[in-house]
Amino acid sequence: MKTIEVDEELYRYIASNTRHIGESASDILRRLLNLDNKADAEPQPATAPVVTQGEGVRHMLESGTLAAQDSAIERFMTILSVLYRENPAAFAQASDIKGRKRIYFADSEAALLAAGNTTKPRAIEGSPYWVITNTNTGRKRNIVAQLMAAMGYAHGLIERVSQSI
Repeated sequence: MKTIEVDEELYRYIASNTRHIGESASDILRRLLNLDNKADAEPQPATAPVVTQGEGVRHMLESGTLAAQDSAIERFMTILSVLYRENPAAFAQASDIKGRKRIYFADSEAALLAAGNTTKPRAIEGSPYWVITNTNTGRKRNIVAQLMAAMGYAHGLIERVSQSI
């Protein structure tokens, strides 16, 4: 197997086209480039994932993406978008996260507005989900921490991400 270096934007594009956990970068590129002939290629190990859990989140933290955001709401929305892109199936657990009187996530703006008139719902970029944004920063941190724990992230990473809001 050969190693190539790609810039961050290209890497994210390849990773965003992953169809299942364990799909190799070669398989993704072959699919995207319509190269079906694998006869000349070296075999790829089936266990080599393109994106390991937390890789996109770590990149978000290390790249300064969050630091460039002006508000806690923008950092909150960016984190949710990255979490969804990294594992859409696990993100579905977001709908189980609720407050005493409020729901935090829904599949439509109308559902959040029906649950309260001061929720200020916003669509999570790249996902079918909406989230309320009219909460204090502490509650946003708690929401992210609960979601990441439900998705199976490590405690240390959860702390880093929630404190970055």
